[in-house]
Amino acid sequence: MSEAPKKYMNPYLAGFFLGFILLTTIYVSGRGLGASGAIKSFVVQTVETVAPDHAASNTYYINQKQSNPGGPLKSWLVFEVIGVVIGAFLSAVMSNRVAVKIEKGPRVRNGVRIGAAIFGGALFGFGSQLARGCTSGAALSGMAVMSFGGILTMMSIFGMAYAMAYFFRKLWINKAK
Repeated sequence: MSEAPKKYMNPYLAGFFLGFILLTTIYVSGRGLGASGAIKSFVVQTVETVAPDHAASNTYYINQKQSNPGGPLKSWLVFEVIGVVIGAFLSAVMSNRVAVKIEKGPRVRNGVRIGAAIFGGALFGFGSQLARGCTSGAALSGMAVMSFGGILTMMSIFGMAYAMAYFFRKLWINKAK
């Protein structure tokens, strides 16, 4: 019989560790944390592999190639995201939480939850490109260095989440309201 999953870490302690890791990253590398840049690197590599003529004639891809002479996958953000995936998996193994499941409210079908997750993720990915960074890069790392853009991004993320929560609450609550 498998043992029960371990309790989650205290959120205040986890926040402290996240802040410590962020400050250490800024001190060691001169840059903060981020993830959307890694996705961009994968897209650039894919275009260069699948459509090299297009990449060679497009200003965006030419600029990306010049700013990453070792190739787009040699970016530190790519290694960071790979480390996050490996670390998350190891953490799940150590806390006995490795499972395939769909988190949702009791009255929501799996297809609706998956569709909402894909749509929301696509919107957030598009927004991260408009904001020139994701939650980690633009908001968290930006706020750590007291960037006005980082503070504005964080306020926008939480403000929009609060404003939209009412409309999506039935995806999560147990009782009909």
